[in-house]
Amino acid sequence: MDIRQLSPDYAVSPQIDPTDAGEIAAAGYTTVICNRPDAEIPGNLQADVMRSAVEQAGLTFVVNPVVPGGMGPATLDAQAQAISAATGPVLAYCASGNRSAIVWSLLNAGSIGVDGVLAATRAAGYDHSPFRAQFEMMTKG
Repeated sequence: MDIRQLSPDYAVSPQIDPTDAGEIAAAGYTTVICNRPDAEIPGNLQADVMRSAVEQAGLTFVVNPVVPGGMGPATLDAQAQAISAATGPVLAYCASGNRSAIVWSLLNAGSIGVDGVLAATRAAGYDHSPFRAQFEMMTKG
């Protein structure tokens, strides 16, 4: 597993495996958010399989698929609700962790600033500087 911390209560990861659920729980995460659409992955990694493994490990599982190029207000709202409902740290995953990190950045640009989200994602290995204008839009409103 390749967990990349963005904040004390939110981390991202590339695709996880059902066998990772126990390790995720042992690491202290309480909620796992699947940002990967089932159409991208084989059956053994799809949301229903992952939900079963994650819930058997005692964690909450939320499905919020992020379709490349199709991230809108409903996606952001669903992610924000899952994060606010969590009883502890959240791990969100997709193919590489990038989409999960972008969603977090959009949700947090207003509170920690554009430079703050860019620094956090850069430290986690993601260059989101091309998204600066979108993040700045989230600070106005």
